[in-house]
Amino acid sequence: MNKKEDFSLSFLSNVLTEAGIIDDKTSQNLVFSESKISSRVLTTLFPTAQERTNAKYSVSPVEMFLWYNKITLNSKYEISEDDIMKLVAKKLNMQYVKLDSLQIDTSIATKYASRNFARIHSICPMYVKENILYIATDNPFNDALFNDLKLRIKMEITVLVASKTDILKIVNEIFGFNVSVKKAELDYADVTTQKLNNLESLFTLKSVSEIDSNDKHIVNAVDYLLTYATNQKSSDIHIEPKREISKIRLRIDGVLHTIQSIPATLHPAFISRLKGMARMDISEKRKPQDGRIKIQKDDKEIELRMSTLPTAFGEKVVIRIFDPELLFQNLEDMGFYPDDYAKYTTFLRKPNGLILITGPTGSGKTTTLYSSLKTLVDETVNIVTIEDPIEMIYEHFNQVAVNPKIDLTFAAALRTILRQDPDIIMVGEIRDSETAQNAIQAALTGHLVLASLHTNDSVSTVDRLVDLGIDPFLIATTLVGVIAQRLIRKICPHCKTERLIDKEEVGLLGLKLPPEKPHLKTFKGEGCPICRQTGFLGRTAIYEVFEISIKIKHLIIERNFQEIGKVAKMDGMKTLKENAVKKLALGTTSYEEVLKVIF
Repeated sequence: MNKKEDFSLSFLSNVLTEAGIIDDKTSQNLVFSESKISSRVLTTLFPTAQERTNAKYSVSPVEMFLWYNKITLNSKYEISEDDIMKLVAKKLNMQYVKLDSLQIDTSIATKYASRNFARIHSICPMYVKENILYIATDNPFNDALFNDLKLRIKMEITVLVASKTDILKIVNEIFGFNVSVKKAELDYADVTTQKLNNLESLFTLKSVSEIDSNDKHIVNAVDYLLTYATNQKSSDIHIEPKREISKIRLRIDGVLHTIQSIPATLHPAFISRLKGMARMDISEKRKPQDGRIKIQKDDKEIELRMSTLPTAFGEKVVIRIFDPELLFQNLEDMGFYPDDYAKYTTFLRKPNGLILITGPTGSGKTTTLYSSLKTLVDETVNIVTIEDPIEMIYEHFNQVAVNPKIDLTFAAALRTILRQDPDIIMVGEIRDSETAQNAIQAALTGHLVLASLHTNDSVSTVDRLVDLGIDPFLIATTLVGVIAQRLIRKICPHCKTERLIDKEEVGLLGLKLPPEKPHLKTFKGEGCPICRQTGFLGRTAIYEVFEISIKIKHLIIERNFQEIGKVAKMDGMKTLKENAVKKLALGTTSYEEVLKVIF
């Protein structure tokens, strides 16, 4: 690295010119106008003189170039901030990192820099390894800062290059949460750790920049947590009390990640804030409770379903997040293959009958049910749902919450709903014989009924209904089709690479390679900052669509259940296993993910 240079617009222009991104004329104009561009960027970010003074903000060369490209050149050059920082890192023979707060040691970050110091100098201490502190910055030329820091902490420093946007985002998320927790810890310093109506409450989440330092610290910390969890597209938040700390974990793409911890002394106050938001009994800590919170974020309402459980060290809380963008999806984008999609939409167009969605807990049944119902919404139909609990309130449905305390069960609600002139009924789950009988009766009397059921595959649904006491003739008469499904992680496109599997591994898939072909080409994710080193980014569903044909109806009536699967395959049904292997062949998922579905 040439330390005699500064990280100026002149240096950056040379880097971009050498890389063939911009031409010489643009480079000259940038250098000539550096002071003017810097002033315009600062004014754009902070309109008033007082705001500019208070901000103590230093405009980086990258911000200047991006502003100039967008405003003056009308986005002539298609290049992102991350791409520019990668070129800078390459020029200086340094490592570029894509920051992710899940990969940063928060105790290290907050130990070696304050929030204001990190923000003003645009740095983020990441972790310590072999007595070396690794720091991310967008200005690798800031020798004075790093030398001073090295003397102060008596430790070697390795500087990594990152984008300013990522650094400031991480600083706000990590330092904001930790500062709130530390201030709250002072408020509760004398607290001894304990060892042992209206359906909706709407809370508007502030953005990180809006959370005021004068707000109550516990309220602040909770707001930071909920904001971060929704930004990360988490499905669940786990707050788990331990002996000395409370561990906070997020489930992202089906996998739990530890993101923070708080002192055990703060756990009761943290949980009380959440219980208050969920309209729970704050004083009751011995019994499990359920509640719900509705938050508003970026003009979007998000449902949170909260559950508490008394454990040895206090109340454990799990918050399930229902983002409408994830819960209500286009059926075409959910993972159906064209033939299966055509079959399923045919089921939904039936005027009456029973459609069942099956799979284990966490397989995406609710998303399929809600997304299916959304396609059926029309001013001319009456859609009624029975749920335990209501997962997501949607005004176009008439939603009923099961309440066993007052004998409002699935079966009881279904009996009453039949007197409410429904066209389409959704039963959250068929759990017992009475509910199954009432669902069949509703389908027989001219209603379209959608419901979920716990079975391992679609074909075994017939056996399950018989076990619940349903006459095979009624099953054959009312059952339109069954969807079995699983969720499977998708390979991260940013670190996707080939992986050859041998004959033995292929054999586990139920396939056989020809003698002249010793390996089968598949794909996997190597792991990168964007996918948090997991190799996966997002999830998709695999489906098994079982249509009740005339042949199948006869087999059901004859109780010849053993032949149903064979005939369904002859009719063109693709099994979960076959569709999972197809996802593997297309490079959508990995070999290991497919094995999870098969076994």
